Amino acid sequence: MLWLVVAALAVRQMAVVLRQPPGERLTDLETWIGENGVLHVTGSLYDNDRFTGTPFAGLVLKPLTRTAEQSLGVVWTFGSLLLVVALGIVAARALPGPVSRRTSLLAAPVAISLLMLSLPVRNAFHLGQTSILPVLLVLLACFAVRGERASGLLIGLAAALQPAVLLFAVLLWFTGRRQAAVTGGAAFAACTALAWAAMPSDSWTYWVHHVAGAGLGDSPDSLANQSLHGALLRFGLAGPLERVLFVVLAAAVCWLGLRRAVRYARDGQLLLAVAVTGCVAVAVSPTAWQHQLLWVLLAVVGRVGKRASDRLVWPTVVVLVSTLPGKMLLPNKAVVFPLRDNVLLIAALGAACAAPFLLRTSPYWQQPIPTDHAAPAPARWSRVPLLPFWRRVLSRPNLLLELLLIRVVYSAYAQVRLAATAGRATAEEHGRQIHSLEQWLHIDIEHWVNHAVVGVGWLRGFFDYYYSTFHFIVPLAILGVLYVRRPADYRWVRSSIGFATFLALVGFWLYPLAPPRLMPGLGFIDTIHGVQDFAKPDYGSLTSMTNQYAAMPSLHFGWSLWCGVVIVMLAPKLWMKALGLLHPLFTVSAIIATANHWVLDAVGGALVVALGFGLTYVLAGPRKLRAPAVPAAAKPQDDLPVPVPSPRTTGDAVGSRSGGA
Repeated sequence: MLWLVVAALAVRQMAVVLRQPPGERLTDLETWIGENGVLHVTGSLYDNDRFTGTPFAGLVLKPLTRTAEQSLGVVWTFGSLLLVVALGIVAARALPGPVSRRTSLLAAPVAISLLMLSLPVRNAFHLGQTSILPVLLVLLACFAVRGERASGLLIGLAAALQPAVLLFAVLLWFTGRRQAAVTGGAAFAACTALAWAAMPSDSWTYWVHHVAGAGLGDSPDSLANQSLHGALLRFGLAGPLERVLFVVLAAAVCWLGLRRAVRYARDGQLLLAVAVTGCVAVAVSPTAWQHQLLWVLLAVVGRVGKRASDRLVWPTVVVLVSTLPGKMLLPNKAVVFPLRDNVLLIAALGAACAAPFLLRTSPYWQQPIPTDHAAPAPARWSRVPLLPFWRRVLSRPNLLLELLLIRVVYSAYAQVRLAATAGRATAEEHGRQIHSLEQWLHIDIEHWVNHAVVGVGWLRGFFDYYYSTFHFIVPLAILGVLYVRRPADYRWVRSSIGFATFLALVGFWLYPLAPPRLMPGLGFIDTIHGVQDFAKPDYGSLTSMTNQYAAMPSLHFGWSLWCGVVIVMLAPKLWMKALGLLHPLFTVSAIIATANHWVLDAVGGALVVALGFGLTYVLAGPRKLRAPAVPAAAKPQDDLPVPVPSPRTTGDAVGSRSGGA
């Protein structure tokens, strides 16, 4: 099945590249070797700063200028796919032992899939870059070829294409492979000298004038440059101060990172050592473009954390950082821009200098501290839970991972919601269908409520504020309280709202619906956004920012109903339960009064929430948990009750007054 996923990703990647118009695909490659490419020009490669590779790379690419332009895209893309497959297979076979049979079977297709989904590979495919080749050459040198000279030769060739890769010769030297290190340095020098002899002017421009390519291509302070040099420039530093600070920081990163890499290599984790060295090269290179950051993804092989519950934090963070843009990982707030703009660099620095990777000699390498799981309570049906391996965890999840996943899921939700639209005509036709059905059911109260509220100023202001404000605040507050006070219940209710939101997205996609305020001719008043000019085709201008036709089902009401149900189930006081029920009541009033939803939208929201709770129950079992077993030696007398730990004292939701064990 995983190999089928690999095949599907490969076909999709080729289709995405080849469906682009000839002038928009493989843009860097076309810039180099196309009909009017740099390599066709008789002058310098670096006259217009479009070519950013080394002179040796230009020398190697010269023969490709004779390739027919129409066949170039297919050949280059297919060749890049083969390089990715080879890279994934070599990396999978290089995992430090002992490796279980299951891991050995799954490692290669999982590695290839992650590589194809990663930003560096996708970027290299789109631009037609050669950045995958140096990584593969290094892995082949370390894990595939035999003989010190062959390993050194591959390292030297890789460094001739990307000079920062020469740091691997240092790794080879300090791990006892000195002949390979010397051969690598000699091969790099020979390739560079060959290019210098063939193109002396270009070599002078690259190595001396631009100091190993710094300043070529895009502006060095652009977001695409994820090196320390680029980060310092983005922070506003420039001139001699910036250069001195960069040299000092680069030296510190090299010293610390290479020491760690040598330690992991001697521990038998050579793949991790290679990944750490690659991350050092990313950080200290004057320019580290996005397509050159594949080393960050390889750092996923490191094991971090003594507890089993923490083992997935580092791999998840690395995979998310390597596959998703920063704007999906962090909110669009100015305070987090320095973090968001340098997220790949931060991940590389973390892998190189900070991540506490375990050594194989650690007692936690094979046997981490196990996670406490709750014994499930008996269900009403014998086949529940359908996923018996989905065991309830009593401890709270890692906060960093939880916040990151919530942000990623919300970003994906926003993207799918924005894309789930079939146009104004379809949405309005569905709106007329809903309106007619409500008239037949005699529940078409939206127009009366809307005009009644508009006539009362303070009531209109209250519902406008409530609609715009409490939609996110209340669910996030409930999740925060449960995370701290009731971690086992937190996981259960988080799953239920996740399922409900996913089902709502399906509804948005299948049934785009115009809300009452965007229905021409019905006389609704948009109390929040103001008067819409229905005579203009783009009257729903907010649709460019968020899909205004994602109305069925209403997640405003669905999430508020979820809040009310959770509070009723878990709140210890009666007045808290009653207060919790006010939120869905106010929300359904607000969505109708402001003309943002139909009554049937609220019914749809209630339905997806019910299905969310139902799916969670069917897949994971009942929310309540069994009381912990008491050892025989500690059993109390028969006439005394068995004590059950209180969740208020343990911090783990073993039970509660309302529905707990």
